[in-house]
Amino acid sequence: MGRSRTGSRSGGRRPATPRAEPPADTPDAGDPPASTPSLASATLPRVFNGVGYRPLADAARARALFDFAAIPWPERLALAWGAFVARADGERLVGAIVAERHGKAVMLHGPVIVAEDGPDDSLEAAAQLVAAAMDHAGALGGVTLYTRPQGLDRVWVRFGFIPVPEVALPPALAGRAGVGLYAWRGGSALWTLREAAEG
Repeated sequence: MGRSRTGSRSGGRRPATPRAEPPADTPDAGDPPASTPSLASATLPRVFNGVGYRPLADAARARALFDFAAIPWPERLALAWGAFVARADGERLVGAIVAERHGKAVMLHGPVIVAEDGPDDSLEAAAQLVAAAMDHAGALGGVTLYTRPQGLDRVWVRFGFIPVPEVALPPALAGRAGVGLYAWRGGSALWTLREAAEG
């Protein structure tokens, strides 16, 4: 039985496929992603499921929530966001997240959500505050974000935060109270703990 030539290899070589060259303007792994919003767009108020989210002009309004939840209040704030619901007697602050910044590293504190008479879905309200703070931190030049998980692992994992050791923290952000440490890095998923600690 003869072998068909259909589909058989010919003795010649295939023409070389040209290699794709990376664009000259490819950002370094430490640069913020190209999709980083501007500060103006990152700080626009948002509404989700009847809860309003906006930057807090007076961050001290959130201090009582943090004190009640026994979460340390940072000395110097880089950003603060609040979650608000409308009530018959006016608007009520029902959640907050704040952050401090050192160079390209940002430490998120919170989110703290009021359980009683607060939003219908506390976990979703926490996630919305985290999303707003991440956008805001990125617009401020933050590349690596850190947080203490505070039992909100589902929220942090949803946004791509991963557990990291304490040595990953830059010295300026080390020594904060809390157990466990999560981090998120913009620009590239590939990063080393040494890079992160250098800020």
